[in-house]
Amino acid sequence: MELPYAESYKIKMIEPVYRSTRKDREAWIREAGYNLFALKSDHVYIDLLTDSGTGAMSQEQWSAMMRADESYAGARSFHRLKHAVEDITGFPYLLPTHQGRAAENVLFSVLVKPGDIIPGNSHFDTTKGHIESRKAVALDCTIDDAKDTQKEVPFKGNVSIEKLEKALNQHNDKIPFILITVTNNTAGGQPVSMENIRDVHRLAQKFGKPVVMDSARFAENAYFIKTREAGYKDKSMKSIVREMFSYADAMTMSSKKDAIVNMGGFIATRRKDWFDQASVYTIVFEGYLTYGGMSGRDMEALAVGLHEGVEFDYLETRIRQVQYLGDKLDEYGVCYQRPAGGHAIFVDALKLLPNVPREEFPAQTACVELYLEGGVRGVEIGAVLADRDPVSRENRYPELELLRLAIPRRVYTNNHMDVVAAALKNVKDRSEQIVHGYKIVHEAPIMRHFTCVFDPVK
Repeated sequence: MELPYAESYKIKMIEPVYRSTRKDREAWIREAGYNLFALKSDHVYIDLLTDSGTGAMSQEQWSAMMRADESYAGARSFHRLKHAVEDITGFPYLLPTHQGRAAENVLFSVLVKPGDIIPGNSHFDTTKGHIESRKAVALDCTIDDAKDTQKEVPFKGNVSIEKLEKALNQHNDKIPFILITVTNNTAGGQPVSMENIRDVHRLAQKFGKPVVMDSARFAENAYFIKTREAGYKDKSMKSIVREMFSYADAMTMSSKKDAIVNMGGFIATRRKDWFDQASVYTIVFEGYLTYGGMSGRDMEALAVGLHEGVEFDYLETRIRQVQYLGDKLDEYGVCYQRPAGGHAIFVDALKLLPNVPREEFPAQTACVELYLEGGVRGVEIGAVLADRDPVSRENRYPELELLRLAIPRRVYTNNHMDVVAAALKNVKDRSEQIVHGYKIVHEAPIMRHFTCVFDPVK
């Protein structure tokens, strides 16, 4: 008899979580303005708002924190981090930042100016925000297959080479660089193939454009290359990661994802001119060059987490749990972006709540209904996140309205996934009764979804 698969770790420490009643949750979500970001964490039973900074660190990471050097300049902890980054990515120049959006802020301060166009595959919210706040345009060049949640495509996060080449031909003088997001979060945590990364690099060289990778989940992307792409089955994770980054000029990293730390990020590059220019903004925005908003303890945990994050056994455990939740939803007939991605399940809110009008934000409505049903906190990836058009100020309605269930690393068991799936089934079973959603009564001028206040539409 073949033995069943089990996790590649054992649990050493726990944090209690508490159930609540529906009456409790109705009061709490009302007080939060129907925005799940505004909920107190104590009012959440299973928290799938994000996988960013919410993972469980290992004994090696905690141990490394004890040897931290908190020197302001030239700390040993920085040099250990620099060695880890270069060893894994191949980039020789490193600028630490306190998290991923800070890395974008620093690098885009160098590279992006008003009127620029940044083509890429489904820019995430902070990326788009940093581009649009600089009066530039984030141009989505994702393949069309990503728009069909039920279509099974192994690398649904790919850049459309045809769309990218068209953009380069039409706007060549306005494009400072090409952006590849690995994995493609907005499209459903979908991976980008090595072939596609090579093709983008080849096209970039043809037009003389550099390539930047948004690399928050680069290790998960490498896992999918190893398990889905011909020619990579027998290659090591580290060699796959090195090849991915060999086709880029720089990377931004939210280390709170694949490096499994609670805080941290960085810019890494092979271009000395970019490093020198970005160094100025690092000092202005973040701190000195050898800590950039991170403590020595953070850098020590990150140096270890980068190595742990590319271990195949760990990644297999992590991605199998995402697939487990997808399989349970298949049993219950709940539609999601297929195939299951690396860090989250993205439920198709238009199919889950077909009677809620688009202008009443179906994905946000699905988030609220799931919380009311089971105390599960997810996040909207739809029209609220898409924000308003910078020129017309009209709401943008993307083709996908998704409820993202981002699974923290090494935190929950499959029993928790069973609860999530059952709660979604209950929402689906009463979906005919859900005919209205929400209206926005307060919003920020940019990246509104973090702080929006909603009222129910009667």
